[in-house]
Amino acid sequence: MHAAVSATSPSGRTRPTLRDVALLAGVSPKTVSRVVNGEAGVSAPKTAAVQRAIAQLDYRPNFTASSLRRANGRSAAIAAVLEDLANPFSAVLHRALEDAARERGVLIFAGSVDEDPDRERDLVRAFRARQADALVVVPASDDQSYLGREVNDGTPVVFVDRPPVGLSVDAVLADNHHGAAMAVHHLVAHGHRDIAYLGDLRTITTARQRFQGFKEALSDHGIRPATIVHDLHTERDSEAAVRGLLLADPAPTALFTSQNIVTIGAIRALQQLGRQHEVALVGFDDFPLADLLSPAVTVIAQDPSEMGRTAASLIFRRLDGEQWHPTSHLVATRLIVRGSGEIRGPHSR
Repeated sequence: MHAAVSATSPSGRTRPTLRDVALLAGVSPKTVSRVVNGEAGVSAPKTAAVQRAIAQLDYRPNFTASSLRRANGRSAAIAAVLEDLANPFSAVLHRALEDAARERGVLIFAGSVDEDPDRERDLVRAFRARQADALVVVPASDDQSYLGREVNDGTPVVFVDRPPVGLSVDAVLADNHHGAAMAVHHLVAHGHRDIAYLGDLRTITTARQRFQGFKEALSDHGIRPATIVHDLHTERDSEAAVRGLLLADPAPTALFTSQNIVTIGAIRALQQLGRQHEVALVGFDDFPLADLLSPAVTVIAQDPSEMGRTAASLIFRRLDGEQWHPTSHLVATRLIVRGSGEIRGPHSR
């Protein structure tokens, strides 16, 4: 008869090993290895027993060769679970993490979640199976309590860009609310009152924060928001939405685009309609070549480099043994005036 199923590993260790799985399943460690690696030659009953034991123990295979691990048990690798490595924001954030890690002789593993909660969890699971020393996460899910075990095991976890939900860990966040408000105040100062809001997915915390800043800033000027479009997550979505707005009567005189991909789609629509010198635009997030367009694009710029450096500093301080109550670190945004946001509106003085 197999050993009774228990909530902890049979050997009593915090993190279960392959031998713990073998003991619980009543098979040899070699059999467990074959099942984990998908090798043939294991009977269906034994395979099922091993899989039950893996699930019960929450066993994570260690794919990092022991010869590559340091004497202190660390793998000298940090995992970065980012929104989209092809996005300029994620790319700059990743580079900042990489530069800080390289100074310590540490590698960065990185993957894109593409706003998919399942992909987020799969990436975290895969990186932890490879014994990453720490995690930097830009989450897509609305509950990250599943990371509780990693935190309890002492794995440093830092969230970037979006705050954690259901988990108490350090976070490095941009001042989204103030940045969006700054964009509105700027457009109003240049004579605009009919300012359209074009936003990313409402499931994203940062999108909600930017929309709130947009609404409150309009309210400060006694303006009610008239044109609001949410859930634009691709250039094509944004382009189509902006074309529709500009072909309507009346059309907005200014646009606030709350994410760089949304901004790019809006610029395409403006250029196709020949309205780029008539309709003002302020975008949230800078992007490559924004200063070379005509007109150059006025943006509310985040500082992903500083966010990455701050996250890396928190990670390495934790790995070095420092302890403190988890805190949120707010990184300021700034207005970069280039031309598109300074196009005069009908209420200019």
